[in-house]
Amino acid sequence: MLRLSSLAPAAALIALPQAAFAAEFDGASLGLAWALPFAGILLSIALFPLLAPHFWEHHQGKIAAAWGLMVLIPMALAFGPVAAIHALAHTAFLEYIPFILLLLALFTVAGGILVRGNIHGAPGTNAILLGIGTVLASFIGTTGASMVMIRPIMRANDDRRHNVHVIVFFIFLVSNIGGSLTPLGDPPLFLGFLRGVEFFWTTRHLFPETLFASLLLLVVFFAIDLAIYKKEGRVRPDPTPDNPVRVTGGMNFLLIFIVIAAILMSATTDLGRVTLLGVEIELANALRDLIMIVVTIISLKTTPKANRIENGFSWGPIKEVAKLFAGIFIAIIPVLAMLKAGADGAFAPLVALVTHPDGSANNAAYFWLSGGLSSFLDNAPTYLVFFELAGGDPQTLMTTGALTLSAISAGAVFMGANSYIGNAPNFMVYAIAREGGVKMPSFFGYLLWSGAILIPTFLLVTLLFFRG
Repeated sequence: MLRLSSLAPAAALIALPQAAFAAEFDGASLGLAWALPFAGILLSIALFPLLAPHFWEHHQGKIAAAWGLMVLIPMALAFGPVAAIHALAHTAFLEYIPFILLLLALFTVAGGILVRGNIHGAPGTNAILLGIGTVLASFIGTTGASMVMIRPIMRANDDRRHNVHVIVFFIFLVSNIGGSLTPLGDPPLFLGFLRGVEFFWTTRHLFPETLFASLLLLVVFFAIDLAIYKKEGRVRPDPTPDNPVRVTGGMNFLLIFIVIAAILMSATTDLGRVTLLGVEIELANALRDLIMIVVTIISLKTTPKANRIENGFSWGPIKEVAKLFAGIFIAIIPVLAMLKAGADGAFAPLVALVTHPDGSANNAAYFWLSGGLSSFLDNAPTYLVFFELAGGDPQTLMTTGALTLSAISAGAVFMGANSYIGNAPNFMVYAIAREGGVKMPSFFGYLLWSGAILIPTFLLVTLLFFRG
């Protein structure tokens, strides 16, 4: 039976004035032990799929919940249940729910766009397809673009004896670097938007870096593909019948524009505010989140089921993201408080790494540290860590700290391509390609590809854009 006493913390949150909830955890007083659950959940995401995939598949939600409870229970004991519930509500209403609903809308919409037909994968054609996917990634997300483009590019190259390199560069460009120009492109950038970064800020400030890295990789790809294509000589008979290329599910393109309009509306319109469980929620943001739900439903109702079947669409990936990020967003609460403490907190050594002796930001260090962690841990929480480490004030970071925010954003998005586990679409593309008969490299084999091609590319990016 539900006891009234169990409702006391929630009732207190509703009854007490807003000022009672404004107090933040004193990050300077928190020890490194508070960061262990956050490290634990990220390492679980990185290692379990490789070491115990069957166990992980069946218990990932329980594992994420366990790490989250390792934060919430000590938080309730140390600071009181009211503070713990408020922290949970703040994270849920202002970050987790908007984040998941955007991913759900883009995932559903992209899954309804189907490219039918067969294209012959000559080097020039492959480079064009990769270029299209790279551009598309900033509008429907790296996951969405990967879902839309992976099967057409596999069909285009199914008569090639050597096609592994095509999929590897696809992961580099479409599943990662292409998502750098809008908050729709990659989850870290949408978290930045939720923290106050303007929608088109990344478009303006990351365009040179994204253009340089993308064009350089496309040129390198074309050179490699051309050499392999000439060496192959006569290709195998094409197993895919020739059919004209057609794109179906056009309604979903309109829905993408509705998603963009909803996000811009939430950033520019003031419809008032309401307080729920001590958290101030802007009604424009609530309307944006409602629109994401409506867009998802419309896409499901108006898209032919055949489109999703041919795309291999399933709810598995978004369910996994929802479970894991619930744990991540809870586990990161004390970490963000500790980072706000700066040099006075437990992460003072990390602050020293990204700071010059004169106190200015070491942007190259921000780029490589945020990128290095994003290579093997999830890039969205990694972005949040370095966003807070740089001060956490979006107005300052968008102006005087613009180069620092650019370095953090580029590092988190670009270097997610360094390994299969750096960004969610990477492993999805790997699995689809293997299922389609492509002999994809192993985890460490892929690292050889990324080390040989991406690391020199990122060194050039550092020299050209982030030396300050």
